[in-house]
Amino acid sequence: LPIPSRLYCGLFVPPRLATLRIRVETQRGALLQGGISYASAEPLSFLDWPLAKSVVIDAQEAHNFVHLASLDLFCLCIPPENIMSPNRPVIMLLVSLLLVSLSGSACQARKFSPFHSNVTFNPIDNHILLPSDAHHEVDLLHFREAPAFRNGKGCLSPRRFMESEDLCDPFSVHIAMTLDALYLRGSMAAIMSIVQHATCPENVAFHFLASSQETELAKRVRNTFPYLRFKVYRFDENLVKDRISSSVREALERPLNYARIYIADILPRCVQRVIYLDSDLVVVDDVAKLWNSHLGGYPLGAPEYCHANFTKYFTDAFWMDKSLSSVFDRRNPCYFNTGVMIMDLQMWRHNGYSKIIELWMEIQKERRIYELGSLPPFLVVFAGRVNPVEHRWNQHGLGGDNIEGRCRSLHPGPVSLLHWSGKGKPWIRLDARRPCPLDSLWAPYDLFVPSHVDSK
Repeated sequence: LPIPSRLYCGLFVPPRLATLRIRVETQRGALLQGGISYASAEPLSFLDWPLAKSVVIDAQEAHNFVHLASLDLFCLCIPPENIMSPNRPVIMLLVSLLLVSLSGSACQARKFSPFHSNVTFNPIDNHILLPSDAHHEVDLLHFREAPAFRNGKGCLSPRRFMESEDLCDPFSVHIAMTLDALYLRGSMAAIMSIVQHATCPENVAFHFLASSQETELAKRVRNTFPYLRFKVYRFDENLVKDRISSSVREALERPLNYARIYIADILPRCVQRVIYLDSDLVVVDDVAKLWNSHLGGYPLGAPEYCHANFTKYFTDAFWMDKSLSSVFDRRNPCYFNTGVMIMDLQMWRHNGYSKIIELWMEIQKERRIYELGSLPPFLVVFAGRVNPVEHRWNQHGLGGDNIEGRCRSLHPGPVSLLHWSGKGKPWIRLDARRPCPLDSLWAPYDLFVPSHVDSK
């Protein structure tokens, strides 16, 4: 068989290793690096091992792995065209053909001639992140059709604005989210929760940002929610690719995670206000209540957490350089989570906030002033310039921290939105039959159908 020209490679860590920083080098320099921490009370099969880091590389590069330390790790290389096949791999075949041990003198990839089309691996089913620079068409998950939720009494008739292809009407609640294959299951549950609890579900307009497979994603949303008012927009990953720095968790490095920076530039100018929501949450209240929050002349509205140690979100290099840290002079900065934000797009466009955030990301590339993905650029620009929203609208952190993803309980007080920010995602833990108690609150909104046959 021909040797594949490109390979999907990853480092898998056995669960008994609690915490680990990894850096694997090739003859061309750093190839895979990252951190992982995992705790489990019971042995896990190989398919449940956490992935420390992954990348798409030239096949020849896989022959040039050298290990950094004698650790019990495993390297897996698979042709990208086989990554997303629905067939579950035969574990013994993977072990015999595709795995090489890093414990020993060097990691030398085996011959690639045994690769065959029926040797496949599905990162969605097995919770492995697809590398952000691999733009391969992937099979999307399938979902059952949601019920049709209709407007209650007192709602404006949706006929007043159904004709607008740009969803420009000022009478709707406008919600922006990202869409991609890996988090599609979470996105569908979020949409379901929003329309189910809305008093006027037909007056909610969704704006979805996707960096690939826009047509296929739009079809999947339409098949699941035939009545939904939405539009899918193309997000160009090249806007941020060269500005992204490594983070504590690979998901935080994905370009689509930075799409929220460009919402004001991508959505039609007639859309002047939007609620941005992450894909790992459910809304259990009428989203119009959040929409009607006053911004008080600020560009953003979000729950603030002023008791949090704000200094930890930036490195010592940032705080020790007065030319940088002085940005917070005459401000009272508080932490806020960027997974739930009300955004004044008019003010965003007028002040050019997208460009300002880009400038801080470029400083980060040169000076390493933070460690946590897209959050710190938002903090440095907006912290102290956010109109506080009730905490009930972001019960965040239910996914645990960014390293271990342990179970957490709710914060005291009422709840309107449950947010599984952090490493642990409810659909992954439920499928693995190791759920956290609060994951049962996400499950009723899950529309996933474990079938590879499209009924539409």
